[in-house]
Order: sequence, then C-alpha cells, then structure tokens
Amino acid sequence: MSAALLKPQSPASSIRTKPDRRRHKRVELSLNGRFLHDGADHTFLTANVSCGGAIVQARAIPEVGAAVVCYFDDLGRVSGEVVRHTEDGFAVTFKASDHKKDKLSDRLIWLLNHKKYNLSDERSAPRKAGGGPALVTRSNGTKLQCRVIDISLTGAAFEFDGPVPVVGEQVRVGTLRGEVVRAVSGEFAIRFLHQKKA
Repeated sequence: MSAALLKPQSPASSIRTKPDRRRHKRVELSLNGRFLHDGADHTFLTANVSCGGAIVQARAIPEVGAAVVCYFDDLGRVSGEVVRHTEDGFAVTFKASDHKKDKLSDRLIWLLNHKKYNLSDERSAPRKAGGGPALVTRSNGTKLQCRVIDISLTGAAFEFDGPVPVVGEQVRVGTLRGEVVRAVSGEFAIRFLHQKKA
C-alpha cells in the first residue's frame, strides 16, 4: 500500500509556513497506551503518530532526553526518547530498526483506512497494550519473569531479559497454555491453545 495514505487530513498542513523537517509524516490518530519510565507505568493518549515518533497526552512528563518504552494499543511495544514537552504531554522519537518502522507504517495505514475501504485485519483479535508482569513457564519447567507487551483473546507477546522460548515450544501463562509463534532477541509471542469442550 502507498505511504501517501498516511498524509494528514488536517487543513493546518496546507498553511504551514515553514517546511516540515520530519522524515515521517505524522497523522492525527488517538491510540491508548502506556509508557514505562524509571520503573513505573503511566498511561497516555496519542495526539498524532508516525512510524518515527508520536506526540502523546499524559499526566506524567519525563524529562527531555529520557528513554521510555511505549506500549501502544494496536501498535505494540516501541522504545523511544523524549525530545520535547508540549502543553499536555510530550513528543517521543522512536528508537526502532527500519524493519520495525516499516511494520509500524503498514499498521498505521491499516488503522487509518480500514473503515473507509472495509479492510479486514490480519489479526484474529484486537490486541491491547500490556506493560504488566507475567510468569511464563517453559516446557522444561523453567519459569520466566516476563513483561507483557500486548495481549488479546488469541495470544500475547512478552519481553524477557534472557534466552527466550523457541518457536513451536508450548508454554504456560497462569492456567493458559500457549505455543510460541515468534521469537527474537528479548521478545517472544504465543498463541493460546484453548482446550476444546467435551
């Protein structure tokens, strides 16, 4: 899909007197989420967002230059750095690989256009940003103290500071069983294996 679909619809963009030096066009999109800073979780709401950063409304305002970890509903986990303060929040630039930014761009395009073009979502259930702790038990009995990145009715993603389970491995999260479907350095995702009723 074309990145042109990401152009803001606000008329303010047409009367801008100075050239926009941002590498990625931001769009007005309200997404709930949480950010982690100094060991505490805080809620936010995006005012606008791009694959390179966002402006968020929040009560807690980290200092400029602070590293934050953001958990966006419908976008997932993104690390970033606070670059300036606003009247009711702050601007954050994302510290992500080009591959991650491409995925964010694709997801933003879908979020902006799915109602207009009746697009179907490749996800079987909507995901919500996490941020809380979770104890994941591996198939060999090893317990991992993880942090939830996002979660839905059909699966969840976690981050862990250490070796993560391999794709195909079955794990437990509380009373739920799941199968690892994605595993990268420090992160893994599972799909829940719901037991069939007799």
